[in-house]
Amino acid sequence: MAAEIAEAGAIVRRQLAANAALTAKVAADLRALKPPFVATVARGSSDHAALYLKHLVELKLALACASLGPSIASLYRAPLRLEGAVAIAISQSGRSPDILAMQRTAKAERALSIALVNDEASPLAREADALLPLCAGAERSVAATKSMIASLVAGASLVAHWSEDDELLAALAKLPSVLDASSASPPATEAMATLARASSLFVVGRGATLAVAAEAALKLKETSAIHAEAFSSAEVLHGPAGIIKPGFPVLAFAPADAARPGFFDTLDRLAAFGAAPLLVDIEPHQRWPTLVALDGGHPLLTPIVALHAFYRVAESTARQRGRDPDQPPHLKKVTETL
Repeated sequence: MAAEIAEAGAIVRRQLAANAALTAKVAADLRALKPPFVATVARGSSDHAALYLKHLVELKLALACASLGPSIASLYRAPLRLEGAVAIAISQSGRSPDILAMQRTAKAERALSIALVNDEASPLAREADALLPLCAGAERSVAATKSMIASLVAGASLVAHWSEDDELLAALAKLPSVLDASSASPPATEAMATLARASSLFVVGRGATLAVAAEAALKLKETSAIHAEAFSSAEVLHGPAGIIKPGFPVLAFAPADAARPGFFDTLDRLAAFGAAPLLVDIEPHQRWPTLVALDGGHPLLTPIVALHAFYRVAESTARQRGRDPDQPPHLKKVTETL
């Protein structure tokens, strides 16, 4: 897992170079198609990448974007009205039966299918109308890290080309170097110590960092057996805050955009209830311990760098807790859900 986290910069550099012309072509086709909405098909970490993509699509393209339940096709065999829409499947393996079933249903209902897949020889890749390879290479750790980073970047690149956002495209070109620097940064020992003691916590984000919060919660479960639940800072006060007691940890991925002021207002309220925030941000907080991540060069890319910094902490935290982050119990690399 540690070695694969360190590969992130090289993988993103390779993906951006290999897919530049292809992504531009797919984006041009999408502008011509003018789809009424976008649907995503994914599970696990890939569904977190889909949640990030949803935010970008709605923010930059003014299109509604929703995650489809793969079991609607695989288990219930129900039709969906998807004509003219875009169905984007995201997968590391491209072999999960339910994801394949939903992609086939989308194509049968005359949606344009796009696959963001790491295994280019997989059925999901072969059957898509358009393939955008993740270019992450073989991933040996059960906990997906480099393929997740690659999925986030592939989604951001597609939206940047589709929306013809020169600022986002320029920031993407510089992102590999930022991830290289993130890999070389000193370990966040205080963050590791906080998480190593935790048995249960909240992970909060907002906007572009909500998907990162969901992914971080999953990784803490997978690698460290920590009961972690992810919430939007817009939702965490609507019930979940009721279980907070003094010292309850809250891992908080700060957004770098319009959501930032309200996000910190919510953290102040959680702290007033007794919560102990651990912040992930581009600058140290004056009161709370902070895992300082590098600025991604754009508010939509900084969450990717924050997740990369967190992955390093998660891997080390697992080892501090006496667990093997490469082989978590009860888990396997490819989950073949029907």
